[in-house]
Amino acid sequence: MSLRHFDLIGALTSTASLLLLVLAVVEAPRRGWVSVFTIGLLAGSAVLMAAFLLVERRHARPLLRLGVLRSGALVHANVAAAAMFGGYAAFQFVVTLYVQNSLGWSPLSMALAFLPAGLLVALSATKMDAVLSRFNTRVLILFGLLAFVLGYGWFLRAGPSMSYANFMLPTMLLLGVGFALTFPSVNAQATNGVAEHEQGLASGLLNTSLQIGGAVVLAVVTAILTSAGAGQALPGQPLPGMTTAIGVIVAVTLAAFVLTLFQLRDRTSQP
Repeated sequence: MSLRHFDLIGALTSTASLLLLVLAVVEAPRRGWVSVFTIGLLAGSAVLMAAFLLVERRHARPLLRLGVLRSGALVHANVAAAAMFGGYAAFQFVVTLYVQNSLGWSPLSMALAFLPAGLLVALSATKMDAVLSRFNTRVLILFGLLAFVLGYGWFLRAGPSMSYANFMLPTMLLLGVGFALTFPSVNAQATNGVAEHEQGLASGLLNTSLQIGGAVVLAVVTAILTSAGAGQALPGQPLPGMTTAIGVIVAVTLAAFVLTLFQLRDRTSQP
């Protein structure tokens, strides 16, 4: 394919739309949510996204063939992936601030605290092929998202005097289970039933959803912590705004969980 066939306008409008959206969320606590600056950025993001969709409808070789979005399974996989990774990335950010700024942990200690989750994912990786061949991907996504919600909810109990085994280890184990179940399932569901020549499109769309989810949810959580003054956390004291930030993470993940429940009831969305 020559360069003249490349969907340059689609690439520019979609990227610019997401950049304006993230910038608006990050700057809103300082500028004001109803300020001209914030509203202007959000409006610009919406206009650019509308332009992107219009371009994709008319371009001979679009970045995103909109017809592929008729697959309920593909759309669900992308939404679940965005919520899963967005919540997880934002949670890592919150926990890092808390354990380093409030509890005084070193970066190495913080990294080791997350190790149990990674070990669970690594150990289960070789078994997931058999699991995916036996169970419906929506069921696996449902239980994976539930594990994330329970893990985040458990961490809401965190206090400066609590031990790692009490407030953090159960969360890490639940997040490991959630990631082990959800990540391979959304990948399998996103590409299942898609025509061979569009497998790359489906896979690329899923990876884009992961990155968008991470960027947007992290931006929202960062805005919450910034407005609460989390950067001035006192040693040994709870992180300002932490409860609200994790509450948002729980809400995002729970919304994807509820969507998955409806998907399980609607068998007509099977690819």
